Amino acid sequence: MRSLYNYIISTENRYDNKTSVGDKELILNTEITERDYHFVNRIGKVVSTPINFKTPIKPGDEVIVHHNVFRRWFDVRGNERNSGSFIDEDKYSVYGDQIYAYKRDDEWRGLPEFCFVKPLPNGDKWSILSERKLAGELVYTNDYLESLGLSVGDVVGFTPASEYEFNIDGTKLYRIQSIDVTINYGCKEKT
Repeated sequence: MRSLYNYIISTENRYDNKTSVGDKELILNTEITERDYHFVNRIGKVVSTPINFKTPIKPGDEVIVHHNVFRRWFDVRGNERNSGSFIDEDKYSVYGDQIYAYKRDDEWRGLPEFCFVKPLPNGDKWSILSERKLAGELVYTNDYLESLGLSVGDVVGFTPASEYEFNIDGTKLYRIQSIDVTINYGCKEKT
């Protein structure tokens, strides 16, 4: 099965809302509301790529997608609905702009429009904030940012309200659009 313009993505679980406590499994969230997006799975596997355009993504790659791809929701009448991407219980038709990065050979790679930044701890002992504002370490980059001289490990600044939180491989990261990266502070200092 191939689509003209969309990727076909599969996932085993729509939600990432379970954790282990001792030998028991704890479900962290059971509601389907506007607040459940933190618990929606955002990683899928590519089944097929679009026919009508070239892409660096290949079938078998893992991808990071928008949280609404796998999410269920309630309409205005209170009926539970699947996302517009839903094909069947484990397959979804996904627009290219809903995919932010892909993983091949155990390495995540951002698409040209996106990168992922790890927040830095706030070194100001008088601040109540645990993270530095508008700065982070570049973790997953892309060809566009590399052409500008940025590389993994660089500390970058970004515009206000451009960060979008993800949990990737157990690490809190912010998805930033490449155009919102405003400054390269250089390589992260070793601590």
